[in-house]
Amino acid sequence: MGSPTCDPIGYADGNLGNNGVTNLSSPARNGDSGGRVVERVENGVADTEQANEDSPYSGNVLLVENRPSVGDEDLDSAAAPLPSVSKSNIGHRWSDITSYGTKKVQCWFQHPNGNWELGRVISTSGTESVISLPDGKVLKVNSDSLIPANPDILDGVDDLMQLSYLNEPSVLFNLQYRYKQDMIYTKAGPVLVAINPFKKVPLYGNDYIEAYKNKSIESPHVYAIADTAIREMTRDEVNQSIIISGESGAGKTETAKIAMQYLAVLGGGSGIEYEILKTNPILEAFGNAKTLRNDNSSRFGKLIEIHFSETGKISGAKIQTFLLEKSRVVQCAEGERSYHIFYQLCAGAPRALREKLNLKDVDEYKYLKQSNCYSITGVNDAEHFHIVKEALDVVHVSKEDQESVFAMLAAVLWLGNVSFTIIDNENHVEAVQDESLINVAKLIGCDAADLNLALSTRKMRVGSDNIVQKLTLSQAVETRDALAKSIYAGLFEWLVEQINKSLAVGKRLTGRSISILDIYGFESFDRNSFEQFCINYANERLQQHFNRHLFKLEQEEYIQDGIDWAKVDFDDNQDCLHLFEKKPLGLLSLLNEESTFPNGTDYTFANKLKQHLNSNPCFKGEREKAFTVSHFAGEVTYDTTGFLEKNRDLLHLDSIQLLSSCSCHLPKAFASNMLNQSEKPVVGPLHKAGGADSQKLSVATKFKGQLFQLMQRLESTTPHFIRCIKPNNFQSPGSYEQGLVLQQLRCCGVLEVVRISRSGYPTRMPHQKFAKRYGFLLLENAASQDSLSVSVAILHQFNILPEMYQVGYTKLFFRTGQIGILEDTRNRTLHGILRVQSCFRGHQARRHFKELQRGIATIQSFVRGDKTRKEYAVLLQRHRAAVIIQKQIKGMNAKKTFKNIRDASIVIQSAIRGWSVRRCSGDIGFKSGVPKADEPDEVLVKSSFLAELQRRVLKAEAALREKEEENDILHQRLLQYENRWSEYELKMKSMEEVWQKQMRSLQSSLSIAKKSLAVDESERSSDASINTSDDREYCWDTGNNLKVPESNGLRPMSTGLSVISRLAEEFEQRSQVFGDDAKFLVEVKSGQVDASLNPDRELRRLKQMFETWKKDYATRLRETKVVLNKLGSEDGALDKVKKKFWGRRNSTRTSFKDKIAQGWSLCCNMGSSMSKQRDQNTRILRLPLVSRHSYRMS
Repeated sequence: MGSPTCDPIGYADGNLGNNGVTNLSSPARNGDSGGRVVERVENGVADTEQANEDSPYSGNVLLVENRPSVGDEDLDSAAAPLPSVSKSNIGHRWSDITSYGTKKVQCWFQHPNGNWELGRVISTSGTESVISLPDGKVLKVNSDSLIPANPDILDGVDDLMQLSYLNEPSVLFNLQYRYKQDMIYTKAGPVLVAINPFKKVPLYGNDYIEAYKNKSIESPHVYAIADTAIREMTRDEVNQSIIISGESGAGKTETAKIAMQYLAVLGGGSGIEYEILKTNPILEAFGNAKTLRNDNSSRFGKLIEIHFSETGKISGAKIQTFLLEKSRVVQCAEGERSYHIFYQLCAGAPRALREKLNLKDVDEYKYLKQSNCYSITGVNDAEHFHIVKEALDVVHVSKEDQESVFAMLAAVLWLGNVSFTIIDNENHVEAVQDESLINVAKLIGCDAADLNLALSTRKMRVGSDNIVQKLTLSQAVETRDALAKSIYAGLFEWLVEQINKSLAVGKRLTGRSISILDIYGFESFDRNSFEQFCINYANERLQQHFNRHLFKLEQEEYIQDGIDWAKVDFDDNQDCLHLFEKKPLGLLSLLNEESTFPNGTDYTFANKLKQHLNSNPCFKGEREKAFTVSHFAGEVTYDTTGFLEKNRDLLHLDSIQLLSSCSCHLPKAFASNMLNQSEKPVVGPLHKAGGADSQKLSVATKFKGQLFQLMQRLESTTPHFIRCIKPNNFQSPGSYEQGLVLQQLRCCGVLEVVRISRSGYPTRMPHQKFAKRYGFLLLENAASQDSLSVSVAILHQFNILPEMYQVGYTKLFFRTGQIGILEDTRNRTLHGILRVQSCFRGHQARRHFKELQRGIATIQSFVRGDKTRKEYAVLLQRHRAAVIIQKQIKGMNAKKTFKNIRDASIVIQSAIRGWSVRRCSGDIGFKSGVPKADEPDEVLVKSSFLAELQRRVLKAEAALREKEEENDILHQRLLQYENRWSEYELKMKSMEEVWQKQMRSLQSSLSIAKKSLAVDESERSSDASINTSDDREYCWDTGNNLKVPESNGLRPMSTGLSVISRLAEEFEQRSQVFGDDAKFLVEVKSGQVDASLNPDRELRRLKQMFETWKKDYATRLRETKVVLNKLGSEDGALDKVKKKFWGRRNSTRTSFKDKIAQGWSLCCNMGSSMSKQRDQNTRILRLPLVSRHSYRMS
């Protein structure tokens, strides 16, 4: 179709990624919904003289689809030139060419150059008429040469069947009218006519896909054809085929891609559709080339079979190719190009790949520069190369295989540069050992010497001996070119095989498929060779397939069913096919026969054709080596030069062995395929000449076999035809050449199709199916009647005119649109029935729903009540348990809080009491004078001391409140003393050692006092004296001497003992106070207690207080010793008292540290208890304690 350069059709929106395209289904529009019948019809070949085995239809049962006309489709490519065809015997092909009368206002007039022009009849006289043309000219012409024109209202109709006058100029004008408005698609009955616009037209994209899917657009389009195919495949479970035909450059390739894109959208979802679309760039790069008339001409044929799952989704695909033009690899005409991939590789290969393959520019390769055409206008070969690489990735060709593919391409290019040098007088040659030969050997993985030997020599067997024959220059060049063509052909087949593996259906195969045939169009050049011979033969077969389905089988079915039918004449190409296929005197048979003779030449082949085929009306011998064949599209003259060599397509066994010995896996695969395709060893002239050990099937035989398989496959499908038309030979948008278009219309039989469709009965249905489908529309019950009677009754009830249908033996035949009346009535009736059923079923459903709703509500109420009661019981139990747990926890918390408060209170009380004792100890003394005998001992306290004590208590209470605010600040400041803690520990240890030394000194002093006061008094009197003295009160005055009155003998001793007891108690209290204060300062220093004081300064003050007390205590102890010495008479009694005193003193001194630790632990426990009870307002219990310490320190 359109070349990659100019994109002839062009897309308004190249993205066809949406699913949803509506098909223009004629059966649906004509009312034949599901009414198409598949009937077995025996093969009826027009030529009764020969029903030979060469026909692809022999012995087959043909599926003839009884269906209305198919919707139209779209086109997108360029077209090729057509051979001229004589215009003789045209009259029988057109019915609407009666002589023009005076009543006709407009008419068609044909100029001598063959163009038609619209004129107006001015007057008519006898056999002559005067007409005026649009340019103002007035002509007098023969009335019989005028052809009637359609009224203006029919200008630009989208279906040629709607034309009142169906003749050549009317069809040409209608197509041109639509072409000028970019409406490139037109229906011709069941065929879609697509004219290549050679530009982008706004007819594609997601919006159009959605519109055709929803049937909101009914105009002809490729989308409609593709939609019809997929819907009929799903509905009838019959495989479909879309056959796209036309001349080279008419737009077949692009039309096929549009159809594939639509099918991919409508059947997408599995992901395989993306891979199918990505095969197009690969196949176009390796199989398309620029020709003189088409920038993207397909040089091979392909059939893409797309498989669908039961749900209508694409499940896989398979591609079959036909007759790749291998000669283009080694030879190109002036102005043409070889295959696109060579130019894309040289332009787009990255540097690393270029260095690996040693790639050069395209103008440095002989195979590419011989045509002097290296590029296509508007095409970027480098960009297309990247697209091809991406497509290879998508179809799962590995990177290693891709590099091998590019290496094979480079090897083909370098093979063209291999040159030869003559080595003897007999013109024998050998390959030049240059860069080209070395690169080829490196790329295919063989030794350069082996390659040289394979290109310049040939091994032959004569009897049991092997003879090595040197080749001449021409033979060596042929061998080189044959190797290059075989490598490229093998590479192409290998790529197609890899693509098919990637698209394989496997277990998903359901038997439902749509085949799209894109094959080369009819070709006629100035010089036509073997390739054109095969291509035109394939087009003859496709034309017969077209004729069989639209002409032969159509009319044969009318005759077999016994309906009145005026047979429509059409051009049958069966004679031309017999010329090609007849045995043993057909073109193909004679070509294969001559190819087996070693002495056969192109000249002898041409003479043999003239000798045996001159009597055939489709054959005409020409001078020298040429002959002419009358094809359906016109006469084509072929030059037999190269026919035999191309048909043999021999690659000598030496070259095959060379490929099989290569280290690269691709050449080995190519050689293996060549050997597998070989037949058994040939005996006869060819073997005797030593040409090869095995001979492949000839190209013509292989191609004929592929073509027959293709025809058999197409015969098993429902065909949908698209005829592509090329409007001009210059790929110029807007240019419309009437002669060229008319020639193509004649070749493809479009007008005959319209006539037979309009005059025939495109819609048909068996009696049983018709009665079953529409029988319920009868007003009377017809269940007991036969299907024919029911069918006739239906036709009478709906007043269908007799001329609009015919009743056959097995089927009813309807003209276009008649079945639509019944189908519309059926649809309306079914719709009404469905509405009634839906209302009744809705009523029943609502009643049932309400009953269920009431029952469910009742059940729910019981279930919910029971559930609620159970939940309430559980909740009540949990509530009771929670109350008990709360009670226990609250009791525990209260007990714990009470204990903490009690312990803290005890600590506070002990601290306050200790403070009180320490403050008042200095003012306590012995009362002077002698008390009365009957009065208890008293301790006298100064009144001034009590007043001072009360004042200090009030001041302490005020200070406590101030210190509470300083607690937090002191806590932060204590953190600063952590680093100095170790230093103070050492100081504390040293202070403790000093205290211990001083205590030992005091102990020794008391021991001395004990010795001096020892008495010999008996234990009883001593105990009595001590007990007496404990109940008395003495006064101790620090500044005066102790005076003991002597009321009786025991009084002085009792007084002395009381003083010693007081000293011991004071020692205990003081040691406890000093220990508590030292411990408190340690806590402040370590940060465990918050206090607004300086621990260093307080520690020094504490030491001074201790030293002062120690001196005072030592003084009083000495004074006591003096007093006790005076009481010598009572030494016995005092001795026990002293022992008790010094025992208590030693006990107190040894437990000094323990008391300090006990006080510290008690304070810590109290602080922890107060912290835990802070949320219960116990903070006030802790803060007074800290404030008490702070106050005492101050």
